[in-house]
Amino acid sequence: MFFEGWLFYLLTALVAVTEAVVLLVLFYYYYISVAGWRKHPEEKDYVPVKRFALITAAHNEEAVIKYHLESLKQINYPKDLFDIYVIADNCTDNTAAIARQEGARVYERFSNQRGKGYALEWMFNRLFEMENECSYDAICLFDADNVVSSNFLLEMNSKLKKGYRSIQGYLDTKNPNDSWVTACYATAYWSMNRMWQLARYNRGLSNAMGGTGVCLEYNLLKEYGWGATCLTEDLEFTMKLLLNGIKTSWAHDAHVYDEKPVYFSQTWRQRTRWLQGHWDVCFRYAIPLLKKGIKEKKWYPVDAAIYLFQPAAITIMLFNLILGGAHWISPQPLYASPITAIAPDWFWWAFGILGYCYPMLGLVLEGAPRKAYFYYLTYPIYGFTWFPVTIWGLFKHSNQTEWAHTKHMRGISISSIESSVNQAPMEVAVTEESDDVVNLAEHEPRPRRNPKQRKSGKNYVPVKDSLSLEKAAVKK
Repeated sequence: MFFEGWLFYLLTALVAVTEAVVLLVLFYYYYISVAGWRKHPEEKDYVPVKRFALITAAHNEEAVIKYHLESLKQINYPKDLFDIYVIADNCTDNTAAIARQEGARVYERFSNQRGKGYALEWMFNRLFEMENECSYDAICLFDADNVVSSNFLLEMNSKLKKGYRSIQGYLDTKNPNDSWVTACYATAYWSMNRMWQLARYNRGLSNAMGGTGVCLEYNLLKEYGWGATCLTEDLEFTMKLLLNGIKTSWAHDAHVYDEKPVYFSQTWRQRTRWLQGHWDVCFRYAIPLLKKGIKEKKWYPVDAAIYLFQPAAITIMLFNLILGGAHWISPQPLYASPITAIAPDWFWWAFGILGYCYPMLGLVLEGAPRKAYFYYLTYPIYGFTWFPVTIWGLFKHSNQTEWAHTKHMRGISISSIESSVNQAPMEVAVTEESDDVVNLAEHEPRPRRNPKQRKSGKNYVPVKDSLSLEKAAVKK
């Protein structure tokens, strides 16, 4: 009987602590997200001055590399102020040949060190060696499956002229209608871009790099080096910069359209890789960032540590769910819940419903298509899969060399996305997990507003390549 009483009080204390931690994290992110309700006007200097190296790391991307490079070549920016580089990383297909045909400067790399982080490190060193031949003010990083908005370099040029050294662009989705998986990705990203990334920027916190659509000052890389070679090299470099007092900024109007996995097995592998890397970065950077924030009395390093804590918070939530299920089916109470006892049951039900509906505000503010709200009905299924993915990523976090390539087959031109009437034909796509040929032109594309009717957050600046602008600053 003594043991049973001791176990009851131990579980009660444990549940109280874990519930308090989860609620604190949730309330903190709700507080942050409020700053994303409004997109504040910014002074933007679009006069082109900065010179860019556009770098794309590609591994067996022959199906999509052409469309990616076409989007880069169509960017509204003087052609003599940017060069396009492609790293054909351990390719065994025609990626390098197609990239050369499209006019890119192709560097082929063959190495046992697999992964995007190693490929970028290798390419940066090549650029540093070529400084006498060509010099750059900044480097932009992309994935080969992306198509890039035509105003991307204008936005990054403006940010760099304001003094920002690390900038993340808006991560959008080019295939939201392909399956319920891509639909869940799309709704998550549209909401997160507004309620998390823009909100953090408005709060003066650091944004998180997303692996693509990133702009880094050239001298920043020379000063601190890259050194980010884990499975989430973008997150690792974000935290490395924060330890050195450099925050990543946000460019809400510079869009990069990413191809999302179609099948659940593909998203499982991709998200497992993300969580492996996230756990690794958490174990290496969370404590140093906390120490930095406390020592310097600055909040942004603490905020970064809280973000790194997310997988741990998900694990704690899973623990509470399992324990709560056992408590519910047990004939005798296993523990007491002092936190939930503070308010009546209806309050917690309302809190849960609000938590489910609240991210939809991001979809409303971003002008997401109507289908997005239908997609959102399936989002809880996708959301619950984060529990096993997080645990599996924890078990595998020590392995940062097992890089899983996500095969891309979705060929879409940037013109079809940016056109006011999106009727351009899409390429036929064959998925890795199906032999069926799907005519993607029959799928309903994501509707786009007429440029004159778009909100400021979706605006593209119609600037020609000559860019004979007289004023030094353009106010949007």
